[in-house]
Amino acid sequence: MFTTDGMNILSIQSWVCYGHVGNASAVFPLQLLGAEVWAVNTVQFSNHTGYGDWTGQVFGGDDIAALMKGIADRGVLPRCDAVLSGYMGSDAIGGAILDAVASVRAANPEALYCCDPVIGDTGRGIFVRPGLPELFRDRAVPTANILTPNQFELEWLTGHHCRTLADARAAVKVLAESMIRQGPRIILVTSLHVAETPSGSLDMLVYENGRFYLLRTPLLPVSINGAGDAIAALFLFHRLDTGDARQALEKAASSVYGLLRRTAEAGSVEILTVAARQEFLTPSTCFSAQIC
Repeated sequence: MFTTDGMNILSIQSWVCYGHVGNASAVFPLQLLGAEVWAVNTVQFSNHTGYGDWTGQVFGGDDIAALMKGIADRGVLPRCDAVLSGYMGSDAIGGAILDAVASVRAANPEALYCCDPVIGDTGRGIFVRPGLPELFRDRAVPTANILTPNQFELEWLTGHHCRTLADARAAVKVLAESMIRQGPRIILVTSLHVAETPSGSLDMLVYENGRFYLLRTPLLPVSINGAGDAIAALFLFHRLDTGDARQALEKAASSVYGLLRRTAEAGSVEILTVAARQEFLTPSTCFSAQIC
């Protein structure tokens, strides 16, 4: 188990004052589990944009670069174990994030890059700015060690429709082949609904070293912002901690299921990251992943 001295994660994501998305979803669980998080915020909004209106600022690529220089000047980059990124608001921010990954790896070649390729979702389609899907596909994916796409993003990045589990495995293999960075190549499909998925269930699929594992949970009556940010952060932490993608999936999925169950029971429109904090430490329901 890493200690707070041993696990340092640079998380470059959005920030909201009210609610929990981006860094506001990822940082607290990571800290609760014992990681030091160096949070770099790409935006500061009053609330997530799903409300339809918000106030705040979008930071530029130069702002991200300046913050990274300040962190680097502290001489701490050799102790950075991983970089985590999610929604990229512009090409300039995306470029600055990839520059940050390069700086960390120059200081610590063993550092991992976990990229949540936020592009869109089933039913909504692509919801990011033009050019960002291509930035993920052409620049972020090839340099990543860990990818956490949903089913829509997996299909867009590979051009493969996932109607069956075999289709999903084939698409994951195509995506893995485009990850050309040396070191671990891990893909977590955070939500999957294929022909084999029973009604009222949700599947998650993880791939590492040629092996696939499937984890199935009940489908909860909740659709809420921030859950994807939490699962990416938790999966990264547990993969760093255990060195095993299967265990990381089981721990992360169990925690997020408990978090979402508590949120659904409360009827909350915001994910209950703080109120359900015990789910990050000792999930109330533990799920197992099966080889597939």
